[in-house]
Amino acid sequence: MSDVFLDLGSAPPSNAYLTEDALRAPELHYPLRLLVCGTCWLVQTEDFTAADALFSDDYAYFSSTSKGWLAHAARYAAMVKERLSLRAGSHVVELASNDGYLLRNFVQAGIPCLGVEPTASTAAAAEAIGIPVLREFFGEALGRRLAGEGRQADLIAGNNVYAHVPDINDFTAGIAALLKPEGVVTLEFPHLMQLVEHGQFDTVYHEHFSYLSLLSVGRIFARAGLRVFDVEEIPTHGGSLRVWGCLDGAGHAEHPAVAALLGKERARGMDGDAFYRGFQTRAETIKDDLLRFLLQARAEGKTVAGYGAAAKGNTLLNFAGVRPDLLSFVCDAALAKQGKFLPGSRIPIHAPDALSEAAPDYVVILPWNIAEEVMAQLAPLRASGTRFVTAVPELRVT
Repeated sequence: MSDVFLDLGSAPPSNAYLTEDALRAPELHYPLRLLVCGTCWLVQTEDFTAADALFSDDYAYFSSTSKGWLAHAARYAAMVKERLSLRAGSHVVELASNDGYLLRNFVQAGIPCLGVEPTASTAAAAEAIGIPVLREFFGEALGRRLAGEGRQADLIAGNNVYAHVPDINDFTAGIAALLKPEGVVTLEFPHLMQLVEHGQFDTVYHEHFSYLSLLSVGRIFARAGLRVFDVEEIPTHGGSLRVWGCLDGAGHAEHPAVAALLGKERARGMDGDAFYRGFQTRAETIKDDLLRFLLQARAEGKTVAGYGAAAKGNTLLNFAGVRPDLLSFVCDAALAKQGKFLPGSRIPIHAPDALSEAAPDYVVILPWNIAEEVMAQLAPLRASGTRFVTAVPELRVT
């Protein structure tokens, strides 16, 4: 039985950025609700859209835009290469390889690799830097096909994709089919425990089909013949997990971190109803505080712009009903987003130079998880008197 965990009303897909021509057409909105299963404690969105509609050929999210994320990927690649003794005879497969932000490290190390990426815009960027890419959605059928072609993996990497797949059981079965007998899969995804405890409701959007705990992932893995043998808590995206998995019969010993984190999740009550109650009120408080700030700034004649045309920002702005009268424009370093408009709010997206020209009184940093990186980039604005604002987990003006 599933119960409603969070209801954010209706919104367009968070990465469906609009062209100027599209402003003259109707814009599709879909209900955005989370449900929690009272048996396995998996949290999922109520499905209204298909994956191929959300992850289209002109998908605008390019991972390499963030220098912090590039550095995270390089550290991971160096660590996993050493830990798994990956060499020229190994094979690495990344699921949702995007623009090659991660696999470029394996190419440079001379380790054979393959990216699986269904969005043509990002796949083309990866291919341009020498990464072989298969432009398909991943699932059990593709995993079995690649294995049948002799392309089983020593390492399967999935960074911020596990939450994005509509059929998580089929996806996981594909991983099991593609792994070599002693192969390893690592999956990184936002941790549901952090989402709830820190009010990160803006990480909820249609492209995120699942919201995961180690409790729920362990059950999903077991169904596919996999097991978790290690787990790390990492700081990305406001608090994520990196899960290490293998086939059930593989020889990888289970690390104490697995039992420790399962114990922490149970101690927090994640296997009971109480943990999930009250999150709606938390989201509404964050929304109300942001609206109050923006209305007060307008009343005082202050100018407010935004930084980061991020999916999480779109969830926040659409839930709060923010429009260009309260947030005049948003800047983003991604060329694919510049000149377009945010979905729902229809706030224009400019290149970062527009902030220097406008010198607003306030800049709202929508991707709060990289706020320190953004503030360092915009240090000249701070020197001229601009103040920075984040809304999650609580309103903060710096």
